[in-house]
Amino acid sequence: MSKKLLRLDRVLSHMKIASRSELKKMARQGRIEVNGEIARNTALKVDPYQDIIEFDGIRIEYQEHFYWMMNKPPGVISATVDKRDETVLDLLDYEDVLFEPFPVGRLDKDTEGLLLLTTDGELSHFLLSPRFAIPKVYEFEARGFLNEDSVLACAQGLTLEDETKVLPAKLEIENFDETEEITSGYLTLTEGKFHQVKRMIAVLGAEVIFLKRISFGSLDLDEELELGDYRELSPQEVEELYKAVKQN
Repeated sequence: MSKKLLRLDRVLSHMKIASRSELKKMARQGRIEVNGEIARNTALKVDPYQDIIEFDGIRIEYQEHFYWMMNKPPGVISATVDKRDETVLDLLDYEDVLFEPFPVGRLDKDTEGLLLLTTDGELSHFLLSPRFAIPKVYEFEARGFLNEDSVLACAQGLTLEDETKVLPAKLEIENFDETEEITSGYLTLTEGKFHQVKRMIAVLGAEVIFLKRISFGSLDLDEELELGDYRELSPQEVEELYKAVKQN
């Protein structure tokens, strides 16, 4: 795709090749080429999607934003920095951390599963805004009994312990056996209040003992990702995320 023209130093600094001041020196050394010609002026305007930009003979593939799916392990917090606990950024390769990604929303420290990390603030806003009602599906296990009345209560919209009202949600129970001590199921939300799944299940008379997010909008957790692993989203996956927003 063709985009507006950008300064060469902006393109290269955005891709974390070097700082703008360092790039000026590198350009004078003849280390930067544009369309096969040495570029000694880093103020040169280029089309990063069409022009062939090379640094030390290696072609630079420009990306405006970056998107990763992580299978967050329990015990890690959804933050960019923390003085006490390990964060999801601590699980990224150093080269990816350089782009300064951030998690889209949060998963509780003891919750595992799908976490989206990106540098795209606009998409993050859309995905988290209640206006767009992007569904998030959680797999859970709870100590206690949940039944069809629980399903109906969630569908109508619960009131939490502090009188906070939450939007209607879809509760699916895998076992309706009152003799079972542990109930398992799925809960689909379109909002993300603090500890919402745990608080909703608590209002229904049970206690969450395991929680895993398995989908977020159009994204399903990649089953090949081990806990703590992550991968870059494909262009198609990013496009589907934007489509989900536009459809709501």
